[in-house]
Amino acid sequence: MDTESDRRVGRGARGMIDVSVVVPAYNCRASLDRCLTSLLVQRVAKEIVVVDGGSRDGTRELLDLYAACHPRVITVIHDRHPCTPGAARNRGLARAAGRYVFFCDAGDRLAPDALTPLVAAADRNGSDVVVGRVSGARDGLRDSADRASLAAVYDDLTCFKLFRRTFLERHALRFDETQRTGEDMAFTVHAYCHARVVSVVADHDCYHAEATGAEGAGTGGAEAGCVADPLTRLRLVRTPIEVMARHVPPGALRDRLLLRHLRRDVLARLGAPFLDDDEADREKIAVEVADICGQWLTPGVRAALDDMDVARLAALDDTARLVRLARVEAAPLRHRLTGVSWQGDHLVVGGHACLAGPPAATAPDEGGVVGLVLRERLSREERALPALHATGFFTVLIDVAALPPGVWDVHVFVECEGVRRPARFGSSRDPGAGVPGPRLVNGVAVVPFLTRSHGHLSIDAGGHAAGVPAAARLTRARRRARRLLVEGHVRVGEEPAAPAVRHLVWRERGPGREYRERAVAVSPEGFAAETDVPPPGTWDAYLELDLGGPPVRLPVKVEAAMDAPARTMRWWRGPLRWTARPYATAVNRRLSLSVRVDTPLTLVKRVIRAVRRR
Repeated sequence: MDTESDRRVGRGARGMIDVSVVVPAYNCRASLDRCLTSLLVQRVAKEIVVVDGGSRDGTRELLDLYAACHPRVITVIHDRHPCTPGAARNRGLARAAGRYVFFCDAGDRLAPDALTPLVAAADRNGSDVVVGRVSGARDGLRDSADRASLAAVYDDLTCFKLFRRTFLERHALRFDETQRTGEDMAFTVHAYCHARVVSVVADHDCYHAEATGAEGAGTGGAEAGCVADPLTRLRLVRTPIEVMARHVPPGALRDRLLLRHLRRDVLARLGAPFLDDDEADREKIAVEVADICGQWLTPGVRAALDDMDVARLAALDDTARLVRLARVEAAPLRHRLTGVSWQGDHLVVGGHACLAGPPAATAPDEGGVVGLVLRERLSREERALPALHATGFFTVLIDVAALPPGVWDVHVFVECEGVRRPARFGSSRDPGAGVPGPRLVNGVAVVPFLTRSHGHLSIDAGGHAAGVPAAARLTRARRRARRLLVEGHVRVGEEPAAPAVRHLVWRERGPGREYRERAVAVSPEGFAAETDVPPPGTWDAYLELDLGGPPVRLPVKVEAAMDAPARTMRWWRGPLRWTARPYATAVNRRLSLSVRVDTPLTLVKRVIRAVRRR
């Protein structure tokens, strides 16, 4: 019997179905409840087409129960014999009647109300494909876009997306029914290449993908549960590459798409998975990788590969070295910060780093090289610094005077087999290992700091991201004619910093107007500024410094020993009497200036009020 929910969201007011959700299922009884529940609660006019590929674990009986309870929403197709996931999806697609089709695996689930924003994006933009953000075992895109480029979406080649059904029919897009794994890559590549508009919804997770222990488990028949051998999986990559190459001409875009395939689908096969292969398979895999790269490795793709992939390409005829490279990549990089200190104008960083596990030759004291890499956040400029080390412990001397202004993140690396294994440095550290205070080096404030999120070590040259611990103190203020002379001292950390002063800035509290006067250094830590009285209002004093980065402003604090910064200033300008009263604020003793203008009438009223109070 239909539920109220079925009648409300199963079909629209005119009987039109917005989304047909196609679910291939095979021996997925344990996860089926969660999957179907997540589909039933979607607030769109929908139908759910489940194709059972001869399950033997109770999946068939559970599907029949769901279909009996939700006959207007759920349609179940039973196959007597197991079929591939592609065949199951094609059967479901043939029965689909919705404006859009969404493919979902029985082992996965949709986020609550995930289909609504996908359908809205497709209707709004006329999209042929809408990509939703994927969480869980598969990576998803992070930036929403009404019209995304092919390069922007190409990293996600799963079929768990919203497709316009007339678009699939027009281009006769179907899954390869002969493949037991990887069939969705060729299908999605073909769809991307034909789509006029591809949209991305990445404001929240739409699809929750669960890692499965067996390839194809829970997805639909297909000799499901049978894992394709490594060589077969590698050969299957040729199909999506050839589909893409038929539609994208040679050039920068094709190189970008080829890079995704060669790096993630081909050369990655020579990484940790390579260690699980036997010797005979390793030889065959290396030959297959060499053949694929010989056909598709263009100069543009080669230029974009990292050191590890370049090393693998050079070792395709040496499986022993490929194994060593795979071990270097798979070995955990252990690192620890032991201390940071100043040595003159140099920053001394000490730590420990090594590759754990086999092979033993990956230890730094047995052939590996340890060092630090400083990477500037905006420009991405890198500087590699060698280290002195013994049994894994190292010391690096950083000449901060040679660093251009910016925020430099510190990475540690261990180099083995000619390949660097880098890692962000500092989150793991010895008890009590912290960072020293800032230092002025050639007029630039250099601030070592640990990031708030993960405690990584970084160096801020110029005060771009880390707050510069500096202080400006008022030592004397006096009137000079109708001007105010302000004197004080300024320090950055424990160092005098008067040569860095540039301006004394008066900022009005309400409107935020500013007036600035030139400030000069009178000693290593002493500064002075002579300033005109600003217009009427309440003004707070700031000292502006140039420390190598953006201007740094410090509130000018009044020494506790000073009861009043200076005597109140009064003078006549025509019929108006001006009053300027320097004072220290009650809470934090900031130097402020109250400026008031009185007319003769105002003065008379004030005298009358004073007489009445007596």
